Amino acid sequence: MVASAHPLASLAGLRALMAGGNAIDAAVATSAALNVVEPYMSGLGGGGAMLVHTGSGETVSLNYGGPVPAAARAETLDPASVDVGPKAGVIPGIPAGWFAALGRFGSMPAGDLFAPAIEYAEAGVALTVKNSAFFASGADRVHGDARAIFFPAGSTPSAGTIIRQPRLAATYRALAEGGADAFYRGPVGERFVAAIRAAGGLITAEDLAATTVTWGEPSVSRYRGLELRTTGWPLTSYETQLSLNILEGFDLAAMGHNGAGTIHTMVEAFKLAMADRIEYAGRVEPPPAGLLSREYAAHRRTLIDPGRAQPIEGDRYTRPRPDGAVMPGDPADVTRECTTHLDVVDAQGNAVSITQSIGSIFGSGFMAGDTGIMLNNFLYFYDVDPASPNAVRPGMPWGGPLAPTMLLRDGRLFLSIGTPGGFGITQTTAQMISNVADHGYGVQAAIEAPRFKVVKDRQLVIEERVPAEVRAELSRRGHELQVVEPWSASVGGGQGILIDPETGTLSGGADPRRDGYALGW
Repeated sequence: MVASAHPLASLAGLRALMAGGNAIDAAVATSAALNVVEPYMSGLGGGGAMLVHTGSGETVSLNYGGPVPAAARAETLDPASVDVGPKAGVIPGIPAGWFAALGRFGSMPAGDLFAPAIEYAEAGVALTVKNSAFFASGADRVHGDARAIFFPAGSTPSAGTIIRQPRLAATYRALAEGGADAFYRGPVGERFVAAIRAAGGLITAEDLAATTVTWGEPSVSRYRGLELRTTGWPLTSYETQLSLNILEGFDLAAMGHNGAGTIHTMVEAFKLAMADRIEYAGRVEPPPAGLLSREYAAHRRTLIDPGRAQPIEGDRYTRPRPDGAVMPGDPADVTRECTTHLDVVDAQGNAVSITQSIGSIFGSGFMAGDTGIMLNNFLYFYDVDPASPNAVRPGMPWGGPLAPTMLLRDGRLFLSIGTPGGFGITQTTAQMISNVADHGYGVQAAIEAPRFKVVKDRQLVIEERVPAEVRAELSRRGHELQVVEPWSASVGGGQGILIDPETGTLSGGADPRRDGYALGW
């Protein structure tokens, strides 16, 4: 089974499985194809996080986000330069991540796995309605060579327009032949760096050559009797775990799905977790060990007012904090004694969950010359205020909110799931998990259910499908609602695969908020 954000990408992964490849092979094929069919979401110029679960029960985490360039400093950057343009990117980690995964677990040549992406890039892909909508929303961000590729007529291409990326196809061929070194120490990287430097960017050849990926153990917690495994620090997936730890003290099933009390309780838990994420993201050391303890969650839970919304500073560090804002806690008190997503499961029980990104829509909007690679804008997800604990500093590892997640029941893989959505990733992931664990939803229903997202202060983005009477009660409790369309991409685009514990049957779920599609064989 393959579940991804576009049918052609899921098909690329399925082709690998049908050719005898395993889940890791299929995941790389799917990822490469997503670069072509969703060029505004992820690609070779970005980074990602991967969970690999083997049929023997082992789970490992791979962080390939890419470090901050040596020349980047908060004092010399500003909000505009870390958002759009050649200064906005960290060193791309995706090529290193894909080849590291294939080197450890893969069984097929990279050329075979990149073949669908090359086909799509050379022959062209017809834009879907949602593709066209994303192109429109990112039009102002795209400049130079990228504009000629993605906006060939000057205006936003309509659904059905064929977009070809021959330069990107050539880059994939070079990587298939030369591996990751073709990018980090070879001709592709040389041209990539030359284009960035010529435009005033920060990444150097030395930055590329020093790039590494990090294998590690997953971060593990429990929710409703299920073992939850996700990526570990420096990624901030612990925000999802902390949210669920707090929520475990409430009987959400009895409260009912998406009732006012349930949404209010979840939102207030998200705010507490967000405050702690902001406090610990970007630090040199991991968060205190007690952050994910049951004792700490019990303490934080007491701060939730069942009748009144509390303010929060928002997705990132702000100075000064709003009056009365939720403050980060101190886990030491109980321990002194934050794109696209895909999931793959193969016949041998191997599973891969990947969240990867180039940051904002179309990343930095900058294409690195004839490589066809769109540069990420991951520096945007740091702070340019030197006082922030997450301020940009040279060489710091990328600590984004990517949170591919797997849940095990009685030691066996039960659910692989995740979502894009920037800093909202962790909130959407927690909602989808709660839909399964608290309310008994299947994976498709869990993904389709109406969603909400904390923004800042008391502001709450909420889909219009949440009943009007529920929204009215939330307003009465002090939430300032921003009602969005019924199927809004602003609250993520989840994909997932559920494994029936009795029969082993795979159920794929894909999000209609994007072009999500699950295919099984």
